[in-house]
Amino acid sequence: MSAAIGGFRGGSSIGGEKSIGAAQGRRRTRFARLFARARGRDARELSGVGALVGVTELVRAESDLSTVLALIARTVAEVVGFGTVVLNLYRREWDDFRVETVHGDKEVQRALIGSTYSRESWTQLLDDRFLRDGAFFIKHGEFDWENDTGKRYVPVREVSEHPEAWNPDDEVFVPLYGPGDELLGILSLGDPASGLRPSDEEFGLLVGLAHYAAQALAAAQAAIVRERHRAALEELMNVSSRLTQTLSTDSILQSVCDGISKALGFEKVCVDLLADDGLTLVTRAATGWAGTDRLLTENLSLTEIASLFDFEFEIAGCFLVPNEIARERVAATQVIYESELNGRGPHAWNHHWLVIPLRGPEEEMIGVIWVDEPEDRLLPSEERLQALRIFANQAASALTLATQFEQMRYLADHDPLTQLPNRRAFMRELKQGVAEALGADAPLALIVLDLDGLKALNDRHGHAAGDDCLVRVGRLLRTELRPGDQAFRIGGDEFAILLPSTTAPGAEEVTARLVEWLERSGRSSALRAEASFGIAATGAADDTPEGLLHAADEAMYRVKNRRKLARSAD
Repeated sequence: MSAAIGGFRGGSSIGGEKSIGAAQGRRRTRFARLFARARGRDARELSGVGALVGVTELVRAESDLSTVLALIARTVAEVVGFGTVVLNLYRREWDDFRVETVHGDKEVQRALIGSTYSRESWTQLLDDRFLRDGAFFIKHGEFDWENDTGKRYVPVREVSEHPEAWNPDDEVFVPLYGPGDELLGILSLGDPASGLRPSDEEFGLLVGLAHYAAQALAAAQAAIVRERHRAALEELMNVSSRLTQTLSTDSILQSVCDGISKALGFEKVCVDLLADDGLTLVTRAATGWAGTDRLLTENLSLTEIASLFDFEFEIAGCFLVPNEIARERVAATQVIYESELNGRGPHAWNHHWLVIPLRGPEEEMIGVIWVDEPEDRLLPSEERLQALRIFANQAASALTLATQFEQMRYLADHDPLTQLPNRRAFMRELKQGVAEALGADAPLALIVLDLDGLKALNDRHGHAAGDDCLVRVGRLLRTELRPGDQAFRIGGDEFAILLPSTTAPGAEEVTARLVEWLERSGRSSALRAEASFGIAATGAADDTPEGLLHAADEAMYRVKNRRKLARSAD
């Protein structure tokens, strides 16, 4: 046991009633004087107990905690007159105790620093039969240490003949209780300056000092939590302010993952958005996973995971579900990752599922954020989850803005009816295509087609029928062309097709396929569509964007006029 440090004696043994009384008197006087000073002066100006009182103003980071622990151990040693004090700190993530500080004997430091002990191993020591005024005193021979599973250090020392002499095998343990009687740590003391076992009064003084030490420890730990929370909120605010500066969905999602990971201390974060079917969750951004991980390559089903969104597991708008319950509620196909950074005990993260819904402007589900692997291996506090929920809300708002912007940008370059790029986009791509073709000395062909009889179709069957005809032609051009070819709607019933690396004969083959498709479609539909085609290619008289378009238009109108004349002749 870390606390089992034995009864060290500094110097020669002390014996006799007179020596005992003097030692006890000096200890009481020193204790009373220190506490009187602490009550009467600014705590920042004091050492010892006064420093414990003012510890909240000293702690700002994890690194400061070691200073506080050393201060506690030293103050206890000085005030109550023990040469060696061991502080066993409770670790919530492991539900155990670890020796963090040893004041005094160097051999004890080397033997015990870093040793860990389970809660169960302490339970048998902190038994009521050893209780003395709030402390626990186990005399030599009162406990079978062979049954103790922890590391123990008992030095070989001379023992006084006095009947109350301290024995190296004696043990004094003092629990440190924080707010709500939470056990924060345990003090173990040895090497009494008097060479004698503590009296009841001294145990009372020791427990009183331990109360102040526990307050100092609780204040230090609370200050660290507050500082973490403040830093996390600052980081999330910084990330949030940047979310509205970019209107790229992918950039927003990656910033969300990186921001949550850095600010809130989760090693793995990912964002899934709903696909167009409204059911499939597709991973769009992630932090902490390798590109080959299943989570990034396999999709989830919103229907399958919906049972996780149970108010029983909701905290601050986030859903934290124990692993065994989550496994009962979702299909095996939805289990594509298991936590690796887990702890032990009631406060520890242990394969939990933490999911935060993302909702749109109408409170509709648009996706989820998955969070895993807390760096501290602890279940997140409510404050941490509140910060996560606030950030998720801001991310959802930024996504809505980005979606609206992408829709506006899409509509600026696309025809809303056929979903094909519009004339504005066509002119840009035509100029770029001509420049690339001439620079690479490669051919470029342009097809312009105009639907025949669209006005008559509208007049006879209504504009909805005409729109349906345009949609079918747009679908044809999107599906029947080769990769790299581009189709555009450049007017009411006029379309254009750019064919890179294609000569005029190649364009004629494409035109023949489109004519054949229109004929087949017309046979199976009452809304028959016919079109007149015009072709132009680079290598002719005017290899400019305007010249190419003019040539294709003229060719198309010649075809249209011939068809009109043929119908008139019939």
